[in-house]
Order: sequence, then structure tokens, then C-alpha cells
Amino acid sequence: QVQLQESGPGLVKPSQTLSLTCTVSGGSISTSYYRWNWIRQPPGKGLEWMGVIHYDGNTYYSPSLKSRTSISRDTSKNQFSLQLSSVTPEDTAVYYCARWGGAWFGYDYWGQGNLVTVSS
Repeated sequence: QVQLQESGPGLVKPSQTLSLTCTVSGGSISTSYYRWNWIRQPPGKGLEWMGVIHYDGNTYYSPSLKSRTSISRDTSKNQFSLQLSSVTPEDTAVYYCARWGGAWFGYDYWGQGNLVTVSS
């Protein structure tokens, strides 16, 4: 059973960088052809896809967030991470990591979510 667990601070000050890590168990992040995503949900709003790192290390980002977003991985720890720079209160959201299991399965495994509040 694959499990994903987000970790990181719950409070970030405006203009700082938000950093979150997703630890994966029950499967390797390097296994073909899975894709490992960051998705967020601001209070009262829908889900917003932020970016992805593929099993081979390639990354892709939402155009609206690309200039501020970086996703990386540590295969030795089976983790992938999100960095979002220059945050504002509009970046307050529950941040999820999720696995894309392919067109048939879609987002088949999710973390429990990590609420990050941007406030001074």
C-alpha cells in the first residue's frame, strides 16, 4: 500500500519561501511511469495543480506559479519536495502531495494535506 505524508511548517511569513516535503512509503518514486504532484486548495476554493516531478526526475509546473515554484526529489529518502517563493496571504492553502497513477487510475494516492497559513 502506497502512502504519502506531507511535512513542513504550518505558518510562513509573507515574502518568505514555503517548503514542504512529501515522504513516500510502499513504493519508489523512481518507478516507471508514476508522477508525483503538488496540489493545493485555498480555503473555500477548488483544487489547484501546482507542479509535478516524474519518475525520471523531469519537472513541470503550472504556468501561473512557474516563476515561484521548484520541485525536487531525494531518491535515497524516497521524498520529493516543494518550494514556493515570495509567498503572500493568497498562498494560504492546504497543500497535498499526490501520485498520478496513469490515465486509467488518475490521482490514486494522496497525502493527508498540510495547512500552510501565510501571515505575519
